[in-house]
Amino acid sequence: MSIQKKYDPSKIEDKWYQYWMENKYFHSEPDEREAYTIVIPPPNVTGVLHMGHMLNNTIQDVLIRRARLKGYNACWVPGTDHASIATEAKVVNKLKEEGIKKSDITRDEFLDHAWEWTHKHGGIILEQLKKLGASCDWDRTKFTMDDDMSEAVIKTFVDLYNKGLIYRGYRMVNWDPEAKTTLSDEEVIYEEKQGNLYYLSYAIEGSDEKVTIATTRPETILGDTAICINPNDERYTHLKGKKAIVPLVNRVIPIIEDEYVDIEFGTGCLKVTPAHDENDKALGEKHNLEVIDIFNDDATLNSFGLHYEGKDRFVVRKEISKELEEKGFLIKTEQHINKVGTSERTKAVIEPRLSDQWFLKMEDLVKPAISAVLDEDSDINLFPKKFENTYRHWMENIRDWNISRQLWWGQQIPAYYFGDGKEDFAVAETKEAALALAKATTGNAELTMDDLRQDEDALDTWFSSWLWPISVFDGICNPENEEIKYYYPTNDLVTGPDILFFWVARMIIAGYEYRDMKPFTNVYLTGLVRDKQGRKMSKSLGNSPDALKLIEEFGADGVRVGLLLSSAAGNDLLFDESLCDQGKKFANKIFNAYNLTQIWEVSETVEQPEVAKLAIDWFQSKFQKAMVELEDQYSKYRISDALMITYRLVWDDFCSWFLEMVKPTYGSPIDKKTYDTVISLFEDILKVLHPFMPFLSEDIWQRMKTRSEEDALVIASWPETTEVIEELLSDFEMIQNVVSGIRTIRKEKNIANKDAISLTIVNNEKSTTGLDAVIAKLGNVESINYSDEKLEGALSFRVKSNEYFIPMEGAIDIEAEIEKLTKELEYVEGSLKIAQKKLSNERFVSNAPEQVVANEKQKEANAIAKIETLKASLASLK
Repeated sequence: MSIQKKYDPSKIEDKWYQYWMENKYFHSEPDEREAYTIVIPPPNVTGVLHMGHMLNNTIQDVLIRRARLKGYNACWVPGTDHASIATEAKVVNKLKEEGIKKSDITRDEFLDHAWEWTHKHGGIILEQLKKLGASCDWDRTKFTMDDDMSEAVIKTFVDLYNKGLIYRGYRMVNWDPEAKTTLSDEEVIYEEKQGNLYYLSYAIEGSDEKVTIATTRPETILGDTAICINPNDERYTHLKGKKAIVPLVNRVIPIIEDEYVDIEFGTGCLKVTPAHDENDKALGEKHNLEVIDIFNDDATLNSFGLHYEGKDRFVVRKEISKELEEKGFLIKTEQHINKVGTSERTKAVIEPRLSDQWFLKMEDLVKPAISAVLDEDSDINLFPKKFENTYRHWMENIRDWNISRQLWWGQQIPAYYFGDGKEDFAVAETKEAALALAKATTGNAELTMDDLRQDEDALDTWFSSWLWPISVFDGICNPENEEIKYYYPTNDLVTGPDILFFWVARMIIAGYEYRDMKPFTNVYLTGLVRDKQGRKMSKSLGNSPDALKLIEEFGADGVRVGLLLSSAAGNDLLFDESLCDQGKKFANKIFNAYNLTQIWEVSETVEQPEVAKLAIDWFQSKFQKAMVELEDQYSKYRISDALMITYRLVWDDFCSWFLEMVKPTYGSPIDKKTYDTVISLFEDILKVLHPFMPFLSEDIWQRMKTRSEEDALVIASWPETTEVIEELLSDFEMIQNVVSGIRTIRKEKNIANKDAISLTIVNNEKSTTGLDAVIAKLGNVESINYSDEKLEGALSFRVKSNEYFIPMEGAIDIEAEIEKLTKELEYVEGSLKIAQKKLSNERFVSNAPEQVVANEKQKEANAIAKIETLKASLASLK
């Protein structure tokens, strides 16, 4: 196959991806081979490819392609997550633009719109992953709302409920007023924010006395139902048994006593608002206080908000503080920094809210998952290991999981109410089964389907994705099927540390609960992709490049290499487009190396030169050493380091040294024995390159010779490991330094590369006479002599203790060199005089900045050293 003069990724990427797809190289079915399985962290169904996805999926593709080459039955399962909060918000906004309110349509009508949105936008990101080269088994693509996936979720809910692990509770929850749903504790991000501390005066009923409390949320006084003091606080002993009057509301509330109040904090008096603070709720339950909820579900005030009804909480905060001040209730305001909880998804400030919700008991479920990661003989490895501490902290402080969401998009909770009471419900996989349970519970055989009302809430998205490694192989509904037994547990999981608890830990919990084994063996936690200023990439900052445009500009292989060049496990990647350009240049280097091998004329009769034999022996050992290093880095999930080993092997060892050693003299043919070995070694290089640069490597592989579908690189065999001859590598390293020394002298003395030179060697360290042929060819050395004495009047350099001399006669124009060195000496001596004049001036030394004086001293030292070198060079020429 002919090859174009310039590498153009745009001409080959679609071609080879289509070829791989047509031949089903990515598809996996259970067979006699050992399975190697990765499940993709399912991206948001409505999402598009961003830099985090690019990094994460490049790493996964490197691992899966390497496993395929190593003979495993590699299976990479792709899919998307229905992302209930994010997707529902987008559908609600779309309907709003069409003049439709969610509250004005039925659930089924809303779901029709949600599915329409999903079918239109869902899967875009998966198509984009193909552009990156992701070799997923696309026939296995899953969506967390597929019928079989939803069936697994519902089955799991019913099972956990029947085990007594799921319960319904009236609790203080995290309420997202933007999405109008509860969130689990893990979905709330706490940020330090500047706010105010308001000191308010409450009158004591039946007296002129007043008491002061401090609050960051003056609007919540409208829900106050008590003031609490510490019974040991002598300042307020006289208030015991009395009542206070809430400002503006004029509600009379009791003054209660509880040691919960910190005497040293604030004023020592605490306003109690049981509906809007978890600690206040606990106090309220203990002291039987009234609960007054002042908020609607969108965080506007309800009728308990008096004249502020219908207004947003933050608007009310400003207005009520002004009213309190005008009416003499606001004593003072201080600036105050406190932690504010915000929704991970919508960024809205969270409201603590009392609500009936569904919870999963975690205390016992979590135990096997803790042991699996943290025991000395753990089943699951985190890379990097530092994240074990984070995992331990989360898991050992776990709280019950709030799994219900006030949303319609998602799996609807399979609880069916049949009476007026909160506890009159049946939990079952189908409505028919629920009816049978309801009849049995009530003893009422007359109940019909119409008497049942399904719980309106949907399940938390993570309650579906925690089953992902099991449910994609139908392991919940059909736990003994062939695929779950073959592919599970999976091997590696690649994801971000930000979902170590949300997803990774919960999958481990589900794995032990439903398969009694780990879901995966290794978890590789990538860092965040940041810009070169260290900022997190985001749309709002405008610092996140368009992933597809990068591929268009630099080629998929160039982008993959660029991303991996600086992404050590667990550390953030400072992304710079120049890295992708470096990847593109690397692709061109390999492409040009292939072009070079194609312009050589091959002869059946020419003998193999000695230098070619040496070069082949050396490179084979160099390659094998790289293979050992690669194995080590891959085992530690140091993918960036594995790439750098490959990069140096190809750029430095193969292109810069090996091909230079074996290439024939201009106008002469290369012997067939050498040529065949060069191509064979090039093929091995393409194999280790393939996981990183799949398109380029497959293209060159296919151009090397006519190959059948069974011979494609994507399913070739990983190179076999053989012996490494360390002594040869050591000797060659010395020879490379010798050649570099010759090239340096040629450059410094303007000796053309085409002009042959002589070399005299004094061996003080080690003799490498067996490699003279390499020195001769790469240094264009016509004769190599060995001597016990230094060669006078020659240019010289050292490698370790060995000395190398190049006679000047015939190599350089001595007169011209003397003239050049003399001029340079005069210039440096002049610079020295200027520096010494400044330094001898006491006024300069005393008054000039310390750094300026230090710079002059450095100039003086540099000039003295340079003068010494120049004088020695001139002496050797005269």
